[in-house]
Amino acid sequence: MSEETHVYSGGLDNCIKSFDINTHTGFIVGSHENAVKCVEYSIDNNLIISGSWDQTVRTWDVRDKDSQTGVFRMDNGGKVFAISLVSYRLVVATAARQFYIYDIRNMSEVLQSRESSLKFMTRCVKCMPNKEGYACSSIEGRVAVEFFDPSPEVQQRKYAFKCHRKMIDGIDTVYPVNALAFHPTHGTFASGGADGVVNIWDGVNKKRLRQYPQYPTSIASLDFNKDGQYLAIASSYTFEEGEKDHPPDSVFIRHISENECKPRHLAPPP
Repeated sequence: MSEETHVYSGGLDNCIKSFDINTHTGFIVGSHENAVKCVEYSIDNNLIISGSWDQTVRTWDVRDKDSQTGVFRMDNGGKVFAISLVSYRLVVATAARQFYIYDIRNMSEVLQSRESSLKFMTRCVKCMPNKEGYACSSIEGRVAVEFFDPSPEVQQRKYAFKCHRKMIDGIDTVYPVNALAFHPTHGTFASGGADGVVNIWDGVNKKRLRQYPQYPTSIASLDFNKDGQYLAIASSYTFEEGEKDHPPDSVFIRHISENECKPRHLAPPP
């Protein structure tokens, strides 16, 4: 979103679109050669950043009529499944379970290339507000917490955990974790799964803070507003069980109380 007046989106029509909230008008910014999976916006650089199934990340300057400023191909990574931006740092997650970390001021060079620490397909990646790292999730009901600093002492802090699972008739049923969102001030994060459940996690203390009552169907997307007072939750069947009858798509806006997402300050061990 640009200056809180424009919304940018991408979809299966391969197009990046701009919509003006005030005038209710829109236009096509540009297009990929396949579906657009994800879009980010850099306020500092007036750049739209889009990731696509055509195996490219593209940048677009919203101030320029001929707005495409770069095409960056994920030659060995496959389709782009998720991107996340914090300050100048962009994380790109691809179908081949690869993660590419860029500085958007110089996208011609990859700063870091990593294989996912999760064994199965990536669904989401979100950068930490403190710029130290990111969280990513997979179809196998797991979330990993990773850090940018490659030094061994920092890399020892990374970890992964199971979530969005439940016992059904004695069988441990695993659901994809479709969505992640960090609280902008507390640094805790929400996860949304195909089980229709939203959890709030304290990543520092490795604790679940709360679980909200189940929503009508899969959680497809979620995000906090800029001050963390509201959490938008998209409940929309994501076809993990194929074609079937399902509840209608819905967006729920949850008010977040003052202590709802605050991390727990654990007492030091004796």
